[in-house]
Amino acid sequence: MSEKFPLVSIITINYNESEVTLEMLQSLKGLTYPNVEVIVVDNASPNDDPDMIKEQFPEITLIKSKENLGFAGGNNLGVKQSEGEYLLFINNDTIVPEGFIEPLVQTLQKDETIGMVSPKIKFHWNPELIQYAGYTPMSHWTIRNSSIGYHQKDDGRFDIAGETESIHGAAMMVPKQVVDKVGMMTEIYFLYYEEHDWAEMIKRAGYKIYYQPKSYILHKESISTGKFSPLKTYYISRNRILFARRNFKPLQLGISLLFQCFVSIPKNSLQFLVKKELQHFKAFWKAISWNLTHKAEMG
Repeated sequence: MSEKFPLVSIITINYNESEVTLEMLQSLKGLTYPNVEVIVVDNASPNDDPDMIKEQFPEITLIKSKENLGFAGGNNLGVKQSEGEYLLFINNDTIVPEGFIEPLVQTLQKDETIGMVSPKIKFHWNPELIQYAGYTPMSHWTIRNSSIGYHQKDDGRFDIAGETESIHGAAMMVPKQVVDKVGMMTEIYFLYYEEHDWAEMIKRAGYKIYYQPKSYILHKESISTGKFSPLKTYYISRNRILFARRNFKPLQLGISLLFQCFVSIPKNSLQFLVKKELQHFKAFWKAISWNLTHKAEMG
């Protein structure tokens, strides 16, 4: 069984959301892929009892971190205890159909130059709408990319598998040998942009990033941080600039930083003030000042 169905380690993070995690684990029970291990990393949830996860699903491995390590750190903790040939990182706020693992494994088995693969991601609240069908390149001006197919109807237009610019952190499969060669996710990000940074590391090592629409998941989206919270404003604003510092060539970085200084930062500051969103304004400027006082820790 191991050759045709190599072990897949499914790694997910729980933070104050045991009930949400339980729903995801229940959907995993229906998988047709016969060879998986499930690792749940609890990121030191302050207001939750992760033991209930192990009680209801005794077959899983529950790792209880002593501190909140963020998205990258929590997943890396899971990687260290994994034994699979393929690692599947999946958000706990997702629901999976029974056959979603097979196309991902087959994609990686057929082409060893593929270093990461994500399925099609659709919204849980409306499975007819797409959240992710690949990514556009990261803009050297705005340091943003766009999710292909976002809020578009799943009508067959986005059913072509192929190489894409970046991966989606809600569901991504990576061969263990690629992780051994390239390294794990960079933990400096804590939340947001770390999967894009990892994709860049993997691309620099000569691998391709792939989108496989024969597989899909349903995503509930941003349950941990809230859809629009000062925490999200801080980490996205901080890590957008950090990503450019770590991954752009000098000329590209110069262009990005000029755009940030003269367009993006004034515009965002003004918007927060006009809307009287002072908590977001403070979080935004905390993110800018962090980049002025911290090294990018190049990987």
